[in-house]
Amino acid sequence: MSREIKPPLSQAAPTTALTPPSLDQIDALARQAIETIPAALAAHVTGVVIRVEDFVDTATMRAMGLRSPLDLLGLYHGTPIPGKSVSYAQSHIDMIFLYRRPILEHWLRTGEALDAIVRHVLIHEIGHHFGFSDDDMARIERAD
Repeated sequence: MSREIKPPLSQAAPTTALTPPSLDQIDALARQAIETIPAALAAHVTGVVIRVEDFVDTATMRAMGLRSPLDLLGLYHGTPIPGKSVSYAQSHIDMIFLYRRPILEHWLRTGEALDAIVRHVLIHEIGHHFGFSDDDMARIERAD
């Protein structure tokens, strides 16, 4: 008789073989993280779709010059807010992709809490929605 063991998602990476968190579990962590992001970011992300997939797609991987699908934890796809104006005609939905397998690899490699990793990646990608630099996003996270 075997039993599925699921690790607590807010703890460090497991040291034994356990069932990895599913796409739905990562999505749930992202939804929880949205509730905790700094107010300066939260006010403008209501129309952004968050999508969790196992890996980045091949076309995006090639376009970004990635050598491995494990090289990307998340991606903002859309037009950053600074590129929009009152007359801007949006031709697509702004989306944030979270890539489950690279996130899990990072979790296992670093031992960081999975919910903290998901939150960090989410904030980073939301920052791209605002057109922020990596330094800007690090400052926002430190101030939080």
